Amino acid sequence: MKKVYANAGEALEGLLFDGMFIASGGFGLCGIPELLLDAIKDAGTKDLTFASNNAGVDDFGIGILLQTKQVKKMISSYVGENAEFMRQYLSGELELEFNPQGTLAERMRAGGAGIPGFYTKTGVGTQIADGKEHKDFDGETYIMERGIFADLSIVKAWKADTTGNLVFRKTARNFNPPAAMCGKTCVVEVEEIVEPGQLDPDCIHLPGVYVHRIIQGEHENRIEKRTLRED
Repeated sequence: MKKVYANAGEALEGLLFDGMFIASGGFGLCGIPELLLDAIKDAGTKDLTFASNNAGVDDFGIGILLQTKQVKKMISSYVGENAEFMRQYLSGELELEFNPQGTLAERMRAGGAGIPGFYTKTGVGTQIADGKEHKDFDGETYIMERGIFADLSIVKAWKADTTGNLVFRKTARNFNPPAAMCGKTCVVEVEEIVEPGQLDPDCIHLPGVYVHRIIQGEHENRIEKRTLRED
């Protein structure tokens, strides 16, 4: 089965449709599948729902799709650092489902494991719990959260072999493995592709069974905040 594609546009061919649900890796500006997001923007796919920790910044990450009004709903933990995200949410243009970070990661992991729902104490007694099933275990109240089952997963890794085994680099690992697991199809962008056997089996973070398509490309290394010492 061919997994390596020439570019992001080719890798997404036949997968995109209006109104689809996409799970995206990344945290802040780290580990964002920027090439795939650019290709989605170019494709003009609209009414998208994204499950992602945040939406990057105004001109990077999912923020570029907010600028073009291609996103209908965000399932996220954090809306800061993105003025357009906040503007669209406060004006009622964008639906937003808040999830605590751990809950969002577990919802993705649960979807990848085929688990439709799970109970957690996180969010009990807050707006997060509104409308959700409550259940007591050993005298403690929990709420039920649903697993995330996305139409498409887009993630960024450091290295892949041609069968799809992935290695992430340091904190860029973040939400990428659980996001990769929960989509019907997973497309990955990497900095380097190697032949099978060149990756240490003990260092593989995500096995290739979860990965359907891979591209290699150049990536931009951004710093979210830079603080300099005064002279």
